[in-house]
Amino acid sequence: MTTQKNVFGQDLGVCSCQPMTGWYRDGSCNTDDMDRGSHTVCAIVTAEFLEFARSKGNDLITPAPRFNFPGLKPGDSWCVCARTWLDARNNGAACPVDLEATNIKALEIIPLELLEDRSV
Repeated sequence: MTTQKNVFGQDLGVCSCQPMTGWYRDGSCNTDDMDRGSHTVCAIVTAEFLEFARSKGNDLITPAPRFNFPGLKPGDSWCVCARTWLDARNNGAACPVDLEATNIKALEIIPLELLEDRSV
């Protein structure tokens, strides 16, 4: 796989290896055409964001051992779907993002200024 770029056009940074995240579970928000959800935003999740995602049917809190998923807690970094983050933002529940680890593909869904507003 070629090195993908972040929202600044630089090499994509690591989002999280503890817990291991990403469409490829490689620690980065790499993506491809099969990733219909566009798991491209490196979110530093908050309790509010996790509850919002769960209310929309995406439970990121409950561990799923069969998928080697430990469940997330506030402060964890995780590659989330761009539309989920944008929906959370539009509903007052957006969590901070790591722009160096957010894939440039997220900009197809979210304007950079909205991401910058919540960057760490």
